[in-house]
Amino acid sequence: MSDALAPLFDALKAEFADRFLTSNAAREHHGSGESHLPAAWPDAVVMVETTEEVATVLRACTAHRVSVIPFGAGSSLEGQIHAPLGGISIDMSAMNAILSVREEDMDCTVQCGVTRQDLNEHLRATGLFFPVDLGAHATLGGMAATRASGTTAVRFGSMRDLVLGMTVVMPDGEIMHTGGRARKSSAGYDLTRLMVGSEGTLGIITELSLRLAGIPEASQTAMCSFETIDDATETVVMALQCGLALNRIELADTVQMHAINRYSKTDLPEYPTLWIELTGNAVTVENDMDILEGLADNARQFERAANADDAARIWRIRHSALYAARALRPGIKGISTDVCVPISQLPACISQIQAVIATTSIIAPLIGHVGDGNFHLVLLYDPEDATEVREAQHISKTLVTMAIEMGGTCTGEHGVGLGKKAYLQAEHGSALGVMRRIKRALDPDNIMNPSKIFDL
Repeated sequence: MSDALAPLFDALKAEFADRFLTSNAAREHHGSGESHLPAAWPDAVVMVETTEEVATVLRACTAHRVSVIPFGAGSSLEGQIHAPLGGISIDMSAMNAILSVREEDMDCTVQCGVTRQDLNEHLRATGLFFPVDLGAHATLGGMAATRASGTTAVRFGSMRDLVLGMTVVMPDGEIMHTGGRARKSSAGYDLTRLMVGSEGTLGIITELSLRLAGIPEASQTAMCSFETIDDATETVVMALQCGLALNRIELADTVQMHAINRYSKTDLPEYPTLWIELTGNAVTVENDMDILEGLADNARQFERAANADDAARIWRIRHSALYAARALRPGIKGISTDVCVPISQLPACISQIQAVIATTSIIAPLIGHVGDGNFHLVLLYDPEDATEVREAQHISKTLVTMAIEMGGTCTGEHGVGLGKKAYLQAEHGSALGVMRRIKRALDPDNIMNPSKIFDL
């Protein structure tokens, strides 16, 4: 600890006692996460339990001009929880209360540390659910901060579409309430949308009011494999254009299917494969599944789930995809890309980047939420091998450049953090300057998760 931090440490130790942590174990846990980026530890960690305690920490850090890094579950992939400038990590995982559920209005209010799994377990008896379906065990505050989406975005959208309002603590400790519970409003600036996706750089989200959805009457799941990935992606585009009752439509390439078979001990066809789920009333679902099977007339195999248990089995296989990919090279996290392009550009983007991968030695399984044009490559490379590092970085940069040139984005759901900020100028141009002005206006001392999204 430097002499400059001593007064702040004394103040926080007096306020939080044994919830103020400076051990190497605590600092390492809060400065590593799931990212492929090198760890960057905070100087200390504060375990908070209320919005008021978050405000206390921020007032103290503002007074001493010390950086603050919000922490939820640590599942971020682009280094959002890293502390490259040191500072205080605020761990909000204990803020995990479901404050209210209003069944008649189909909304709820939760603290930021509630996970989507815990919320849906709580909602089970109400006939409602929260539809954003990530692979990670993430907190809802973190999901809002990174504007997360997941497998059901094709039907329900991302966190941007499902957050009605929130409580946010500003850098100076002011507690701000944004939005409300009305389904629409024309009153003033949309500060809720400003905070969704801000990755802790403008304030810290402590409570959220969320839209809920009704559990559908019927659902059907299918898996279908194709000879080529072009055939698979063209089927996706046709299914979307037909307006079918799609809830999820996911894609894996041949390499990913091989990884899944090894990891899950399955015997699935090792060809480009779609997982598809239709939901709605029973008649519509049955009709749309028939249409979908007709659209996939060039599929090598089209398998409908026999029942709910069979469907659950199929989706468990899909959710194991990241771990299956990593198991191809044990001990290596790799870079998990997440570009998103307009649906019409999806076949070309995937085809072109796979041609680039073929010129390298990198193993790169592909998996994606292709119903909204978002897909991932897991670039498995040895960080100690200079050639592999160079090849992986080349693939990642080439993919982002392709996506932006096609009218897409460098990140569809993982956020910017440290890993993607080099691409923001190309994507946003002069708008990046406006973002910097907003940051300076709300956080003049640049203490809120500095170095993330862009540099000042």
